[in-house]
Amino acid sequence: MRDFSTYFTMKESDAITYAATQLDMFDPDADLVCTEIGDGNLNFVFRVQDPKSGKSIIVKQAGPVARISSDIEVSTDRNRIESEILAIQYELAPGSVPQIYKFDSVMNCCVMEDLSDHIIMREALMEHKQFPLFADHMTTFLASTLLLTSDVVMNHKEKKDLVKRFINQDLCEITEDLVYTEPFYDCPRNDVFGPTRVFAQEHLWDDEALLLETAKLKFEFMTHAQSLIHGDLHTGSIFVKGDSTKIFDPEFAFYGPAGYDIGNVIANLIFAYINAEMTMGAGAAKEKHIAWLLSTIQSIIDLFQEKWNKLWDEKATDRVAHYPGFKSFYLSNVLKDTAAVAGLELIRRTLGLAHVKDVTSIADEVKRAEAEKFCLIVGKRFIMEREQLATGAKYLEILKEGVQQHA
Repeated sequence: MRDFSTYFTMKESDAITYAATQLDMFDPDADLVCTEIGDGNLNFVFRVQDPKSGKSIIVKQAGPVARISSDIEVSTDRNRIESEILAIQYELAPGSVPQIYKFDSVMNCCVMEDLSDHIIMREALMEHKQFPLFADHMTTFLASTLLLTSDVVMNHKEKKDLVKRFINQDLCEITEDLVYTEPFYDCPRNDVFGPTRVFAQEHLWDDEALLLETAKLKFEFMTHAQSLIHGDLHTGSIFVKGDSTKIFDPEFAFYGPAGYDIGNVIANLIFAYINAEMTMGAGAAKEKHIAWLLSTIQSIIDLFQEKWNKLWDEKATDRVAHYPGFKSFYLSNVLKDTAAVAGLELIRRTLGLAHVKDVTSIADEVKRAEAEKFCLIVGKRFIMEREQLATGAKYLEILKEGVQQHA
């Protein structure tokens, strides 16, 4: 029997032993089964089940290197960060994240609620499913977790303690490289689709004005400890079903610009939008799905602002936060960051190391190239025009113009 007193990378059989001997969650005579279900870039994720009782849990373990590339070394402390962040988010936005049952600092793993009755949102969107409650659920999560962890609401000393507690150097370095730096030059580590390369060179890599803006954004990301952000809030980090939205996988969490999370959500809905444009046949089903995606993108921008303003009025504690005009000044900066990050995400998932299935699964190479050009041009516009993207309607205007050009 394996000894869990020192760290090792678990396999399925080890996860079964771990659940049976280190947790008090299953009956002593339970005949446990396990499946490794991790399909992300960094971790090992095990679902341990007792078929007889129906009980199941998730055991998530952090490995010493990224699964996406052995060249990327990452601290296993990210699992501690993820566990503690989920506990905080569980308090701030009840029902929005899975419940954490245990964190094991030796095995660098956490044990959490199994959400197998949900589906990964990216997969659901690629099957062209709609979730009418998603915008409401997501904006509640974003407004609550981002505003309530900021200096606007928190005691400043307590907030600074959290900044120190969630310094996340290795994962931030990945973001600084893969999001803000490498997609904007012909980096050897990039994975660029052949038909897109010349377009990328002409419209991004040779555009000095764009490069200057990305430099500004990178240093804002590194120095603006505004809110306790999820740090990787894409549709592969969201579980959904008809009446429920669950956000998970916040191992990139740290204190950064609040708009980073919102922008990631927007960009990944746009990936779903361009996938539908390129893969669905003309007709009522396509029209319905496209209309829902566009409405959801618009609602997230607009509903977020409504909820943020209401929460600010109820919860702001700092005296200066109530000075006339300061709330709108603060929110306008969050919205600028939101637009910029949406643009960065669209570009980096197209030109960088980590892609999205929404685009790479487009089988027709001509359509995939058009989808990628759409993402690059829309992403560039979001960055360069971020001062003007304060409403959901403005996002839709740019998207519709982009589709007319490239779809």
